[in-house]
Parts: sequence; C-alpha cells; structure tokens
Amino acid sequence: MNVLLSTTYFGSIQWYQKLYRADETWIEHCESFKKQTYRNRCIIATTQGLQILTVPVERDSSGFIKDIRISDHGNWRHLHWNALLSAYGESPFFEYYEDDLHPFFERRWTYLFDFNEEIRMKMCELLDLRPQVRYTETYVAEVSDPISDFREAINPKHPAPDPDFVPRRYYQVYEAKHGFQPNLSIVDLLFNMGPEAILYL
Repeated sequence: MNVLLSTTYFGSIQWYQKLYRADETWIEHCESFKKQTYRNRCIIATTQGLQILTVPVERDSSGFIKDIRISDHGNWRHLHWNALLSAYGESPFFEYYEDDLHPFFERRWTYLFDFNEEIRMKMCELLDLRPQVRYTETYVAEVSDPISDFREAINPKHPAPDPDFVPRRYYQVYEAKHGFQPNLSIVDLLFNMGPEAILYL
C-alpha cells in the first residue's frame, strides 16, 4: 500500500502507523496551509488531561505548505519543552530520549515543513522505522489506487473512519487518573513504551 500524508508536528500514532506500514509514503509538499490540524500541532497527555501544543506560524504566510514560516511569537519553544518535561518527566523512557528531542526546542527553523521533516526523521531513527518517503511536486487534487489519501482523514477535530487503525491500550503515565487516551502524539508512545513502540505500530 502507498499512502499520501500531510506534514505533521510530532504526528499522531495513526500517522506513524501509516508511515510504518506503507510500501511508499508521499508527503504533501504543495497544499495550502490548513489551521487547527496536525500540520502544526500535536496532542499530549498531562496530569490535567489532554493538552494541545501548537507551533505558531507567520500571519502573512500564504501559498504552499513548504513556504509557511514559523513565528517566534510567545516563546513557544520553551513552553512546549516545559510541557513535555512536565507531562513525561516521570515516564519510563523520557530520560532515554530527552537529549535527542531537546534540540528541536533550542534551534530555530525558518519553515514549518522543514522543521516537521527533521522531527519525522529523528522519530523514525528513534522508533527504528525505515520508510520510503517522497514529496509531491505539485498539489495532488485526487488520488487513485494504489495510493490511499490520509491528508484530511487524520485530523484532530474531525477524523475520518479508518478500519485499519484501531487504537490498542498501552501503558500511559496518567491512565489511572484520566483513563487511556488513544491516538496521541507519537511522543506519548515513545516516552511510555520506548523500544517496544514499534511493536504497537
């Protein structure tokens, strides 16, 4: 199976499952930016419940997703890292991966797409995934077999039905307090399950 995915910021477990299981993955390089999607946000589990982390983008950014610039507004890098530290500092594998991920909140990237791709490559390294990834050269308006389109299906607010993705329980730090939370950011799976995360995918 080949899949078409949108770019994503510390993407959901479902997103990484598609990446892992696909023979070839195309990442949309030429679409227009869409607000309130995983393109610039992720969802983590905290002691207070779910928390959305959003990468701010420049208001005058327009055109293709590859041209969207990251904003430095609001000291977001510091806030995101502190949120991860607070949420997962007591998780089984946070200390193991901390040094790999902290640089993403210290260095400044100009473009959201490039930032997301650097994160994806690091997550693939940590998860031991070796996907075949290509980028679209023009906007793909319609997709036909053998490519499955998940650009809009993997969505934090209005996810489409996906019979191939059935969230299974794994250990989560705050499950006793809030119950199991499915399909969070891939960091939730990594920090809680470590090297066994790939078995879940």
